[in-house]
Amino acid sequence: KDFARINYEWLDQYFVVEGHDRELLDDPENHIIKVGGEILFALLDDIVIGTVALIPMGSGQVELTKMGVSTKFRGYKAGKLLMEAAVDKCKELGFREIILESNRSLTPALTLYRSFGFEEIELDPNTEYVRADIRMSLSLS
Repeated sequence: KDFARINYEWLDQYFVVEGHDRELLDDPENHIIKVGGEILFALLDDIVIGTVALIPMGSGQVELTKMGVSTKFRGYKAGKLLMEAAVDKCKELGFREIILESNRSLTPALTLYRSFGFEEIELDPNTEYVRADIRMSLSLS
């Protein structure tokens, strides 16, 4: 429920919650975990303050999705720690490339992604998200 809580918070703040959001957030067991994915959490004491999901895409690619930090805990570097943990987990699992979709209005997130070496790539015409106006990739090889 922390995974859903944190993501609904930022989605409601900046966008409209879309159907694919609801699939992932309301049933992460079937849409993330059972397909070989992972959900990572950032904790402060015993409080979940951030989260990110990794979903295998095939061909050595993994999607980084639903990354968020609770509003009242922004500024604690949780996003950076989540990104470090996500990249490490992807390497550990043998993925060769991380793909993500985002929105250009999320400047802090894009700055974080770029600081880790993500580069903009062509948009996926079959994206599940209306709000996605940027797609990025990080090679792990």
